[in-house]
Amino acid sequence: MELARDPAAAASAWEDSATQAACAKLLTFAVVGQVVWPAVCVGGFVIMLLVGQWAMWFILPIFLYSLYRAFLQRHYINSAVQARRVLKVYPWQVYRMPESGIGQIPGAKLGDVWISFPNPDQPEKGVPVVLHGHARSVWWRRRLGRGYETGKTSQVAKVWFAGDPRFAGVIAVPGPRRLFLLYQLAAGHAGNGGERVVSPKAIERARRAGIRAVP
Repeated sequence: MELARDPAAAASAWEDSATQAACAKLLTFAVVGQVVWPAVCVGGFVIMLLVGQWAMWFILPIFLYSLYRAFLQRHYINSAVQARRVLKVYPWQVYRMPESGIGQIPGAKLGDVWISFPNPDQPEKGVPVVLHGHARSVWWRRRLGRGYETGKTSQVAKVWFAGDPRFAGVIAVPGPRRLFLLYQLAAGHAGNGGERVVSPKAIERARRAGIRAVP
C-alpha cells in the first residue's frame, strides 16, 4: 500500500475549501431528509386511508421505506456532524489500493466489508475498520473487498482518509466526494494481534475530534 502526498497539504482536512463544501453538502442532505422522509411517511399513511384497497398496495412500499428512512435520518445527521469534527482535527492522507476485504477478521460478521489503514503509532501494522451498514455505505461496500479489479473497484483505487482507524475517520474518493464516516465498535479496539498501542497524543487528538470511544 503506497502512501501518497497529503492532498490538502495542511494541518487538517478542514483547511481545504473543497472539503468544507463536501461536508456542508453532506449535512444539508441529512437535515433535508429529516424533513422530507417524515413528510412522505405521513403523506403515504393519509393516502392509504383515503384511497381504495387497490391503490394501497402501491403506496404501502413507499410508506414503509419512508418510515425506515425517517428513523434512520437522525443517524445521518449525527454522522455528518461527527465527520465535520474529525475533518477539523485530522489531515487528509491518500492511500493507493488500500487493503480491504469481506469478513475473515476478528469482530467482522460474514459479509461485513472492511478497509485497513496504518496504525498511527505503529505504521507497519494495519488497522481494519468495518463499514457499518446503512444506506450510505452501499456505494462503498459494492466497491471494496472484492480482491479483483472491476469497473467499480477501480473507482476506489485511491482513497482519501482523515482520522485514526483505531477510533474513527472519514473516507472519500478524490475531490473529496462520497464522504463516509468510519468508526470502531468498542469490541473492535483490540483487533488483530491483541491490544493496540495508543499514545497519549493520539488519545488527546481523538477526544478533540469528538470521538467518544477512546480508552
